[in-house]
Amino acid sequence: MSNGILVFTEHRAGALNKTSLEAIAAAQNLGSQLQQTVVAAVLGSNVNNLAQEIAQYDVSRVVYAENEKLADYTPDGYTDAMERIVRDLNPQLVVMPHTYLVRDFAPKLAARFGKGLISDLIRVRVEDGRATFTRRIFLGKIDADVVSDNDLPVFITFQSGAYRGDQATKGSGAQVETMNVEVGEIRMKPEAPFQEVKQAVDLTKADIIVAVGRGIKSKDNLALAEKLAEALGGDLAASRPICDAEWLPIDRQIGSSGQTVAPKLYIALGISGAIQHLVGMKNSGTIVAINKDPEAPIFDIADYGIVGDLFEAVPILTEEIKKLKG
Repeated sequence: MSNGILVFTEHRAGALNKTSLEAIAAAQNLGSQLQQTVVAAVLGSNVNNLAQEIAQYDVSRVVYAENEKLADYTPDGYTDAMERIVRDLNPQLVVMPHTYLVRDFAPKLAARFGKGLISDLIRVRVEDGRATFTRRIFLGKIDADVVSDNDLPVFITFQSGAYRGDQATKGSGAQVETMNVEVGEIRMKPEAPFQEVKQAVDLTKADIIVAVGRGIKSKDNLALAEKLAEALGGDLAASRPICDAEWLPIDRQIGSSGQTVAPKLYIALGISGAIQHLVGMKNSGTIVAINKDPEAPIFDIADYGIVGDLFEAVPILTEEIKKLKG
């Protein structure tokens, strides 16, 4: 008999990843629809404080897999530990964030159970107790519905932004169960974690993003967007053509070949809305688009739209925001 939903929580350098909170929110949503309890798993060595942090969320309990071989991530170590947890709990679903780390070990974990991995999901719906998962294919041009067979457990990952981290509900304090797991041979020596260059920016953490596209016309006009972003307390981003022209660095690019973001507010200035850009931001909380072309695809997903000249609209918008802020 299956035993609820297991959610894997990822951490780095003693800090919980934002995507882990998104995975907890996804697991809570599924648990509510399937009437299943949610158990969170954290792997590591001497990270009991993280287990206690996760226990503050609305989960039935937290399983803390402890082993010195788990101090640094390796696919061998994490697969061994997660296999032990999954076999002990026998969950209906194993929910994970779709991160590079998870993409590295999750297929191996699923294979140990003779299962595939349903990955990069954007949503899920439950009808008559059966879950249908949706993922995008062909660079986001088509949404594909996927259902699993009845052979449990089902291993799934959710795309960053499919759920918001602040949707993860807090609880009254779950019990933390420490599990001293056995880990086999580690066949690789981890290198130091990749460190981004100083000027690199992680737009996935931004609550407000002002993004510019071809409609900005020249590099000199970026100042308009910068002033709006500054007034809002947000970050500046761009579509690919702007970064290809080197008007902004590549770490500011949003889209299929850049970053995938889901801020609370996304303002698109002069962005037509090519599918390659939309897949990187369409899960934003509120989308505002300013474009002179009323047929621009960006308006199909925008919550609010201004059909007009951004060079007239943006300065007015910036001044009004400054007035509101006093």
